[in-house]
Amino acid sequence: MYDIENSIGFHLAKAYQRGFALFKDQLDPYGLTPPQFSVLAFLWKEDGQSQTALSQKTLIDRTTIGGLVDRLEKLGLVKRQPHPEDRRAYRICLTQRGMTLEHELCATAAEVLARFLAPLSEDEQNSLHHLLEKIRTAPENRHETTTNP
Repeated sequence: MYDIENSIGFHLAKAYQRGFALFKDQLDPYGLTPPQFSVLAFLWKEDGQSQTALSQKTLIDRTTIGGLVDRLEKLGLVKRQPHPEDRRAYRICLTQRGMTLEHELCATAAEVLARFLAPLSEDEQNSLHHLLEKIRTAPENRHETTTNP
């Protein structure tokens, strides 16, 4: 009989939920959620991306990305600008306020990750990172449809 409580999938899901909750608690004072942080993080890496590109990079469906961008826009962290080469599309650009939060929010993310991974040694953390990356990038695990995290 399948023992869900001892399955790797169950443990991965529970670890994700724990990490998400820890990060959410730290983002609450900023009025942000972990998915909104993900959008900002990809914009800090490369500003002016399309919603489609952000959807692909964050693995969040395009409809949900639209709502996330709407909320980030209301918070004054991003703005939509017409795409110079495609009149139907918009680029999502950081505002000055969105740029200013990068250092503080990235430091917060690093602190949460350190606390989350504290039970593991440095070697175990490196092994975990390597194994998760291996699973994530395996050709048989690639799927075109994105889901909401």
